[in-house]
Amino acid sequence: MKITLIRPAMYQGQGGHDALPSLAMAVLAGLTPPEIETVFYDDRKEAIPYEEATDLVGITVETYTARRAYAIAGKFRERGVPVVLGGYHPSFMPEESLRFADAVVIGDAEGVWERVLEDARSGTLQRIYQSNPQSLTRVRYDRSIFAGKHYVPIHPVQFSRGCRFACDFCSIHAFYGSNVRHRPIREVVEEIETLPRGEIFFVDDNLFVDRESTAALLRELLPLNIRWSCQVSIDITGDRELMDLMQKSGCTSALIGFESLNVENLVRMKKKWNLKQRSYQEAIQQFYQRGIMLTGTFIFGYDHDTTAAFEPTVEFAIENKFLLANFNPLTPMPGSQLYQRFKAEQRLLYEPWWLHPNYRYGEATYRPRGMSPRELTEGCFEARRKFAGLGSMARRLANPRANLRSAHSMGVFLLTNFISRREIHRKQGRLLGEALTSSQQSQIALENS
Repeated sequence: MKITLIRPAMYQGQGGHDALPSLAMAVLAGLTPPEIETVFYDDRKEAIPYEEATDLVGITVETYTARRAYAIAGKFRERGVPVVLGGYHPSFMPEESLRFADAVVIGDAEGVWERVLEDARSGTLQRIYQSNPQSLTRVRYDRSIFAGKHYVPIHPVQFSRGCRFACDFCSIHAFYGSNVRHRPIREVVEEIETLPRGEIFFVDDNLFVDRESTAALLRELLPLNIRWSCQVSIDITGDRELMDLMQKSGCTSALIGFESLNVENLVRMKKKWNLKQRSYQEAIQQFYQRGIMLTGTFIFGYDHDTTAAFEPTVEFAIENKFLLANFNPLTPMPGSQLYQRFKAEQRLLYEPWWLHPNYRYGEATYRPRGMSPRELTEGCFEARRKFAGLGSMARRLANPRANLRSAHSMGVFLLTNFISRREIHRKQGRLLGEALTSSQQSQIALENS
C-alpha cells in the first residue's frame, strides 16, 4: 500500500519562501506503519504529481488553504484515488469538507489515523472519524519526509496542545477545549537533540500556558546551547524568574498578541489579561532587558475601531522597535465565537468567505461598525506597508539590547524583514486556491442561502 500526504498552499503555484515544515504531516508519517510506503508533497514548495500511482491521499486543511485543498482533492478523486481531509478546518466544517473528500478526520490524528489506514486497505473507509484526546506521550514526528524541501533553517517543535484562554476571534479553544496537554519533557529534549543546527520554534499557541511545566522544560534546555523562539501572552512579564529562564535557555525572540491599543476592544475580544499590564512599554522592556526580540500582532475592525486606529498602532510598533508586526483585518474563523456572532448578526460579506470567488487575501470579510469594509482592507495593507518600509526598518533596527545585540540578531532582523516586505505585496489581493467547479460553487451557495 502507498499513501500520499499533502500540505496545500494558500494559492495555486509555488512560492513559499518563508515556509516551515508541517508538523501535522510529520505526525501522520510517524503514525503510519513502516510497511506502508509514504510520500509527502508540500504544495508551497513543489508541484503535485497527480499521475503518480497511490492508494490513499491525506491532506491537512486550514481555512485559508481549504479552497486549494478541495481542488487538489478533486483531481485525485477524478482518478479514483480516495482522499481523507483532516486538520482544523474539516474539524469545524465536516459537512462542507465531505463534499470534496471520501473521509474526514475530526480532531487530532492520534488514535484515528491507524484506523483510517486499516479501513482504506480493506476498502471500508468510513465517512467520518472522530478522535478523542490522547496522551502526548511517545508522539513520533517522522521528519524524514522533509528531506530535500529546502525550508528555512527553523525547526518547529511542539511541547503542548491547547490554550487556557478563550479569545472570541480564535478557534483553538474550540478545537482543544479547556484542557491543555503536554508532551513529556524528556521526549521534547531528545527530539531537539536529534535536530540539525538551526533555530527552534515552539509552535505552541502559548508556550507558557502552565508555569511549572514550562519552567521545568526551560531548565532542561539550559545545557543544550540552542536558540529558540515561541508565542507567549504578555502576562509572562509578571514572572521575572521565568523570564530569566527564557534568556538563559536561549530564547532569542517571542511573538505577543497585543491585538489592540483600545481597552474596549480588548474587553470585547475577551483578552482582559492584556489589561493587567500597567504599561505595554514596561512589559516590552522586560524582554529587551534580556536580549529577546519581539514580534507583535494587531487586529483591526472591532466595533470600537475607526480609521483613526491605524496610524497610532503602527507608530507604537515602530517606536517599540519590534522585529516584525502583523496588522490584520479581524477575520471570523470557523469554530470561533466571533464567527457565530457575525453569522447571527448577518454581518458577513460572503458565506462561506473562504470559498467565495470574490474574496481575496487581506480583504475584509464582514461589515465593520466604525468603517467600511474597503477602509478596513486598505488600512491594514497600508499599516503593513508602512511598518515594512525602509525608514521603519532603520528605526527599529536601532535597538542595541535586542535587534542589534549580536551579529546573529541583526542577521535575523534583516532577513526576516526583507522576506516580510516581499510577502506583503505578493499575498495581498490574491485569490485563495483555485476556482471550484460551477456545480460545486452552486451547491455551496444553495446550502448557505
